[in-house]
Amino acid sequence: MTAPPAPAGGAGAGLPQFGAGEMARLLTPARAADALADALRAGLDPEACPQRTGVAVPGGELLLMPAATAAYAGVKIAGVAPGNPARGLPRITGSYLLLDGPTLRPLALLDGAALTALRTPAVSALALRYLAPAGRPLRVLLFGSGPQAYGHLEAALAVREAAAVVVVARRAEGARKLAAHARTLGVAARTGTGSAEEVAGADLILCCTTAREPLFDGRQVAPGAVVVAVGSHEPDARETDTALVRRAAVYVESRAAALREAGDLLVPEAEGAIGPGHISATLADLVAGRHPRPVRPSRPQLFKSVGMAWEDLAVAVAIYRSAAGVSSET
Repeated sequence: MTAPPAPAGGAGAGLPQFGAGEMARLLTPARAADALADALRAGLDPEACPQRTGVAVPGGELLLMPAATAAYAGVKIAGVAPGNPARGLPRITGSYLLLDGPTLRPLALLDGAALTALRTPAVSALALRYLAPAGRPLRVLLFGSGPQAYGHLEAALAVREAAAVVVVARRAEGARKLAAHARTLGVAARTGTGSAEEVAGADLILCCTTAREPLFDGRQVAPGAVVVAVGSHEPDARETDTALVRRAAVYVESRAAALREAGDLLVPEAEGAIGPGHISATLADLVAGRHPRPVRPSRPQLFKSVGMAWEDLAVAVAIYRSAAGVSSET
């Protein structure tokens, strides 16, 4: 992959800037998933990706996420401000600086929150290509009503057909708005409570919340159903319970990252319910064909994502190259 020419001049001279609207125009969730798959097929090793650095600050937490390949490098500085929603502001803020790999000259500045809102659903969409049942419309249960919930709804619909969507959220108005949005996409949708019946009836459960405790009883999840959990990257926070993790085939972006940050797995491990070898495969294993696609699985399939810097880089590069009119094959 050859990088387009770097802007002339210093760090700020002619530096392209990409906001949320332009990023959405340049790259759909499906194409972002393609960019992630291409990066893995090109030999990128998520296990070797630099780990996220977190620093507590008065307003919340600052996250530093660097990554590099031979052609490109980049770093995201993200802010997690729990008090922002009450102020009418996004909970996640930040910026992404994309650099030329060989020279480390700045190439572009991207809206970091918008990048996160695009790449996380793209990661899930890539996993769903391999894990979600195909050939029939799926009953979807969606927890959350924030940007990730909207992104995951659209990303899931890009790779699988939905028979119906049930939206469960802490704020009733947020759930109603997301259900209404789903209907504009041509899907029957309503709000729900996350009841045992709704969990048991779902083919696909998407967890996109800030919850720190499990959202539902994992014993109710149907055999063969797929659960995607993306809401946390903290060792003591989780959206799924020990019962689900113990009975599920578990897939992750990286074993090292999951065993460092995924409370959904670390809490059951601390309880003695599972061991570190409980993970079935990684996203890279699925993409490379090292792990077969599940065929009529007899137990739930859980994909736990914590978000990684290599994903930000792959999607940022795809946006930059799309803006420059450079094909992914170049």
